[in-house]
Amino acid sequence: MTPAASSPAYRRLSVEERRNQLLSSALGLFAHRAPEEVSLDDVAEAAGVSRPLVYRYFPGGKQQLYEAALRSAADELQDCFDEPREGPLLARLSRALDRYLTFVDEHDTGFSALLQGGSVVETSRTSSIVDGVRRTAAEHILSHLGATRPGPSLRMTVRMWITAVEASSLMWLDEGKQPPAGELRDWLVEQFVAVLTVTARRDPQTDALVRALAEDV
Repeated sequence: MTPAASSPAYRRLSVEERRNQLLSSALGLFAHRAPEEVSLDDVAEAAGVSRPLVYRYFPGGKQQLYEAALRSAADELQDCFDEPREGPLLARLSRALDRYLTFVDEHDTGFSALLQGGSVVETSRTSSIVDGVRRTAAEHILSHLGATRPGPSLRMTVRMWITAVEASSLMWLDEGKQPPAGELRDWLVEQFVAVLTVTARRDPQTDALVRALAEDV
């Protein structure tokens, strides 16, 4: 006898897998609609589960889910800047940007949800999550520069460049991911050198770093 074709066996998701599924569905919705326009029913439908199940994992409702979704995207994004302190600085920065742009490319909805604000759901906690990504990135870059006690001019320059990276990445998504990621990465590295060079004209600490950078290429 020929055995009847069987349908794929149902596999019950673990707690962590289910939570990640709900976060992924929420990020996709938050990226394309204002968070206040997304209901828990929408999240449940996108994940293919019931509303009570969403509440089981996020008893604090949509605000808790929104903050958890931001945190999951932020944690992964912060890891992009964790580069070993080996080799020339600009090569290290290029590798970090490669990971950053790969994240943007593969998780564009989550990236947009993380950085695009203006929602009534935004709170001091959500703002802190977003700013935490920027601060972590700045700390990594200052560490690569060897600036153990960065002055205000250097800190402002690095934070300003990070803001430019964020804005460029969002515009890159709007432009259909053009130019190619490699070209965008090289341009951002050149922009980093350019803003440091301008600051070096007024700040001795940055000037010393730029001189050291020139020898490290």
